[in-house]
Amino acid sequence: MAASRTSRRSGEPAVSAAHPGLANGPIYLDYNATTPVDPRVAGAMGPFLDAHFGNPSSAHAYGEEPRLALAQAHAEVARLIGAPAGGIVFTGSGSEANNLAIRGAIIGAGTERPHVITQVSEHPSVIAACRAAERLHHAEVTYLRVDKDGLVDPRTLAAALTPETNLVSIMHANNETGVIQPVAELARMAHEHGALFHTDAAQTVGKMPVDVAELEVDLLTVVGHKMYAPKGVGALYVRPGLSLEPLVYGGGQENDMRSGTENVAAVVALGLAAELAAAELADNSGARLRALRDRLHENLEQRLPRSVRLNGHVDQRLPHVLNVSIAGVRGEDLLAVAPGVAASTGSACHTGRAQASPVLTAMGCDDERSMSALRFSLGRWSTSNDADRAADLIAAAHRRLVE
Repeated sequence: MAASRTSRRSGEPAVSAAHPGLANGPIYLDYNATTPVDPRVAGAMGPFLDAHFGNPSSAHAYGEEPRLALAQAHAEVARLIGAPAGGIVFTGSGSEANNLAIRGAIIGAGTERPHVITQVSEHPSVIAACRAAERLHHAEVTYLRVDKDGLVDPRTLAAALTPETNLVSIMHANNETGVIQPVAELARMAHEHGALFHTDAAQTVGKMPVDVAELEVDLLTVVGHKMYAPKGVGALYVRPGLSLEPLVYGGGQENDMRSGTENVAAVVALGLAAELAAAELADNSGARLRALRDRLHENLEQRLPRSVRLNGHVDQRLPHVLNVSIAGVRGEDLLAVAPGVAASTGSACHTGRAQASPVLTAMGCDDERSMSALRFSLGRWSTSNDADRAADLIAAAHRRLVE
């Protein structure tokens, strides 16, 4: 799985060829919703769909290549986040990984009334898992508020922690605003009270350096389709020595935490995606994306003076995410008049619902500002030309709607 890098001009992608899925289509600025599968990643899957079809648990020759590939994928994902290979549990999605972390830790704790702490602007899979814990396991769940920038104030966590707290789950970076939470500080506070700490790192792994030791987390979620692997594969880092109750029972695969014959092709894809991401991070890909994000922001402000408001922290956010409200129009109306731009009006998990973003509402934004929000997220194939053209198209659509 050797990752190759190519030289490039500033602002141009790290890969030399255009992605076939993006040819002749709208400008793709929705990488937080899903990333195109990297052709190198797709190519790595092929042999494990035909020639190396064997079950990795089989002792005969057909199981050897899948078994070796599975081990290598564990190692590559672990290396990307600074974890031991034995700490990676492959899952069928990020939502499954979040559920395994939350429900697995709650059931595994064996307490009569577990106490869990999360935040109001978490990913829906975390919120839903907490609601299920309240309903099915008599858990008490505390939902922390966030400030106007979308950040959890460590003092609010300190006030919520009790000797009965079993688990704290705070996402690493928000999927809508890109705001990065002070996870290391929050994890230390949880540990001081004897609680485990889980973070959903779906939007950060592969986009910025992530190290589980530096973050001091016990559980961390990785999502394949957020880092150029296919949908339907994810992973959960589980701190060595920590035991979780499985969600899926059976043959004891993945260290007895996720039974079921592994989807080797998808796991191989995630392994190579992790290797490619590590190479990009070493090549300072974050600086390239930050420059493109800021270029897009500046372009919008120049074309729409006094109409663009940033949502989220100005500095403490992901390098590839820009969430802005554009005054005078609803975000969904703006995108409808600008079909040449593929972006989002909020979390992709809420697409199709004409309602204010719960994340922005939690940050204190009124309905007008929330409904006028657009999320632009850039990625591996984004270019400076994309940033310029997208701003032109958005500005033209805005003029058409307000004039």
